[in-house]
Amino acid sequence: MTTEMITTPGGGTLELFTTGAELSGSGSGIVVVAASMVTAADYAKFAQKLSAALGRPVHTFNRRGRGKSSPQPENYTLDVDIRDLDAVMSHTSSTDVFGHSFGGAVALHAARTLPVERLAVYDPAVSVNHSVTADWTGEYERATATGDDDRALAVLTKGLETSVHFARMPLSMLTIANKITAATPMGKQMRELMRTGVREIKAIIAADMPAEPFLELPLETLIVVGEKSPAHFGVACGQIQNVLSGSSYSILTGYGHDGAVRAPDKLITELSEFYSG
Repeated sequence: MTTEMITTPGGGTLELFTTGAELSGSGSGIVVVAASMVTAADYAKFAQKLSAALGRPVHTFNRRGRGKSSPQPENYTLDVDIRDLDAVMSHTSSTDVFGHSFGGAVALHAARTLPVERLAVYDPAVSVNHSVTADWTGEYERATATGDDDRALAVLTKGLETSVHFARMPLSMLTIANKITAATPMGKQMRELMRTGVREIKAIIAADMPAEPFLELPLETLIVVGEKSPAHFGVACGQIQNVLSGSSYSILTGYGHDGAVRAPDKLITELSEFYSG
């Protein structure tokens, strides 16, 4: 894997990782747009397996607020990530994109205007006809205002519902669990990213729209949802698939929202066949 820093047209800096860089002559690479609350490193296994299956490079990058990339601006909107994706695609000469969760929402909105040829998303956290809500943000902000990051993180975790196990825990128990795990690598990462995560969920809601504008997506679009993922992912995806007649829709049986990070062979095979055209 190679690492480099690239500069966006707006003066931002992005940390870019390429798996299979030696395969750059074998065709366009795949750009991976990561979810909230994770970094590019969490997709190392996914990138390695997909690159090996395709015989093409896979590019992951730290979105703003992660790793060595520029901080996320306070006035953040989805347009920030869309412009950054454009910069990564241009730098790597890539035309195929994969987005997971929040990254899937970025990819779906971006592919309406960027030169994406093949788009695949897994559990995209896109809001269609108000399918995404966040009535918990007030409680989160009250907790952070008093410096109670353990409770704030618990509110965020339950609000996102991406982990069924944690989402079902009482808020008080989850707050205690956060105190216990605060010094672990995962606990530290969650705290480092929770403020960017809240900005991102607000940006998703602000970008809510009906399904019809997604007719501008590439003809070749693959939508995958996890069988055990929260239902709201399937609601939005179903509406997009209904208007995008050329798209493909599948369910990854046996897996939940973390299916992309876990990179099961069945998902890698499906994506490899899709990107191979």
